[in-house]
This record gives sequence, C-alpha cells and structure tokens, in this order.
Amino acid sequence: MQMLNSHCGIDRDSRGVVRLTICNAGPLNIFGSAVINSVREGLEMLAGESGIRVLILAGQSEKSLIGGADIKEMATFDQAAAEKFISGFGDVCEAVRAFPAPVIARMPGWCLGGGLEVAAACDFRVAGHDAKFGMPEVRVGIPSVIHAALLPRLIGSGRARWLVMTAENIDAATALAWGLVDVVAPEGGLDAAVEKTIDSLLRCGPEALRAQKALLRQWEELPLTESVNLSIGVFGRSFLTDEPKRLMQEFIDRKR
Repeated sequence: MQMLNSHCGIDRDSRGVVRLTICNAGPLNIFGSAVINSVREGLEMLAGESGIRVLILAGQSEKSLIGGADIKEMATFDQAAAEKFISGFGDVCEAVRAFPAPVIARMPGWCLGGGLEVAAACDFRVAGHDAKFGMPEVRVGIPSVIHAALLPRLIGSGRARWLVMTAENIDAATALAWGLVDVVAPEGGLDAAVEKTIDSLLRCGPEALRAQKALLRQWEELPLTESVNLSIGVFGRSFLTDEPKRLMQEFIDRKR
C-alpha cells in the first residue's frame, strides 16, 4: 500500500481500480480534524487522475468504514470551531460526491453519523452481513447536518426522519430494504461483493460513466426541464471520443 499521507493509503491494479484506505484513525476509523483534512487531500489528489475507473473507499479496521466524528474533539468546541470542523467534514463528503469516477463504499461493521454521510455521498454502498448504521448526533446534543441532506433522497423523508431523530441503529437487512445500501454481502463475502460491483462498472465505457455521474449530480439539484435539456449536449459531446463508435461496434459484432 502506498501512503499518500498519514491517513490515506492507496492500492492500485492494472484495471484502473484504486482502493483508498482510511488509516491510523483508531479501531473504528474515527474522523478528527487531522483525518478529515488528510482524506480530503487524498481524494482531491486522486480526482485529477484520468486513468482511475473505479474508486473503493475503505477503512483500515474491519470494525467500521467510518465510525463517526471525534466526540472528544467536538466536546471542546465553541461555535466558530464547530462550524469550521463541520465545514471540513462537508468538504470530504463533497470530494467523494464530486469524484469524477464511480466510488464504492466498502462497509463492514459500523457506519455512524458523519461516516454514513460520507457513504451517502458515494455512488454505491456494499455492506457486510453484520453491518450496522445510525445517526446518533442528537443523543450528544447536536443535529445531523451537511450531507445527511442526501438521506431523504436515498431512503425517503420518513425513514430519514426516523434515523436522524430517534438515533436508533438499523441492521444490514433493514438498510437494504430501505435502499440505504445497494448490496449486503454474505458472511466472509464482502470483498467478493465489492468485486462484483467493480466488474459491472468495468464493462461500461469509462468516459460514459464519468459523464453519467456528473449528470446524476446535476439532476439532484436542477429542475426537470433543465435536467433534460442539459443532458442533450452531454450526449452529443460523448461522440467527440471514440468510445461510442468502438463499443457500439463491439455490440453489433457480438449480435452477428
């Protein structure tokens, strides 16, 4: 594993798949200020690499993807420090959401609070059979903010309200039924389930996937008519590369 900085390790393979591992953040991969800044920097560095086809976001510990924010650090905050901290955490989520290539969250064990917000910013969420999810912020006197705003879009307003207002945890089966995760792996099968998702993505045109991700991000924010009209130009620009011609010809040849 190559270390980008003290909290970001990366592994690459020949297919253009990169795994970013959150390192040296304790047994539950807790996000304090130093981890937040390092992970954001790592994501921003990788975002400039056009050869990345899929990014996997993982934790060094098998107990968690991200166990949440550092409560010991937050307990010392005044208003200004709180806003600076949570803005930095939001920047990590946005760096994931804006990453040009598809991002898969690899989710063993716990994923809580800000960790679930980071996962919600990923394109795909693959959970272990024993994974647990929750938004416990209100139990320590703060609201869930920043990219918790993605939760109603993922699971509906009622279920999002239940998570952020009761602070109760849910298991992997419930998360799958709610649409909070895309896949729940069988015991011992988390990496195989991640690999199956990678395989699906690698069968697609890399430039088309990047364009599709950018469109999806814009569709979240634009009115319907603007979304439709915007996509026409994106469709046309895809033909400035050889990808449509090459992949369409491969499709035609397979049908013969």
